[in-house]
Amino acid sequence: MMDIIHRFHHRNVLVVHGGSTRHRSIFNGVRALSEGEGGTARVKPKVVVIHDAVRPFVEEDFLLKVTMAAKEQRAAGAIQPLVSTVIATTLEGYLDHSLERTKYRASEMAQGFIYDVIYQAYQRCSESDFEFGTECLHLALQYCGTNVKLIEGLPTLWKVTYKGDLAAAESIVKETFSQSACVVTGGSAQATELANALQRSMSALDMEVDVISDLIGDNAKSLSRVELYSSFCEQFLLV
Repeated sequence: MMDIIHRFHHRNVLVVHGGSTRHRSIFNGVRALSEGEGGTARVKPKVVVIHDAVRPFVEEDFLLKVTMAAKEQRAAGAIQPLVSTVIATTLEGYLDHSLERTKYRASEMAQGFIYDVIYQAYQRCSESDFEFGTECLHLALQYCGTNVKLIEGLPTLWKVTYKGDLAAAESIVKETFSQSACVVTGGSAQATELANALQRSMSALDMEVDVISDLIGDNAKSLSRVELYSSFCEQFLLV
């Protein structure tokens, strides 16, 4: 994690130690947003968004949608229709009962909350919730009485879980970058103007163009962007 932060020069990133369970890890992160080292207070955010790193293809527009819904409704989260029937089994390994699939949805990430809602939910929840629970929206409903807004998720929210998923994820990344280009300029006004014109033209063809205007001097962040592109594609244009 620290290598990624330093390599790509991310700012305003707070790294927090995880816990022994999902809820303990999330609460550590939530608490760190308002409680600094040594008990000092931080300015808490209005809304906090919780997401899984194993869902790397979440889109910015969807995060904004979840954030705005959480701001208005106090809690919101992504859902998807069930693609398989859910059944319960007996201790002996026999079928006990099945659920009517049309009545249920799969809970997914991202999820957003007014900060005080999710913080208080964790303050009030039981040890059993911390140890065995996995659903943050349920905590907001049960312990804060929050009427949670559910938002239909996108296909891009799929979860990288198994080894085979890594190959699929890499393929998606390569395909995305194959539809992208990196234009590097020398920093002059004419070069920048030409690069911006090229960006507008290629955007009309649904191709994303990242313009890096200056690699002169100690511009390590721009160099990191070039390094990121070079890992997946060779579509560079020097202006």
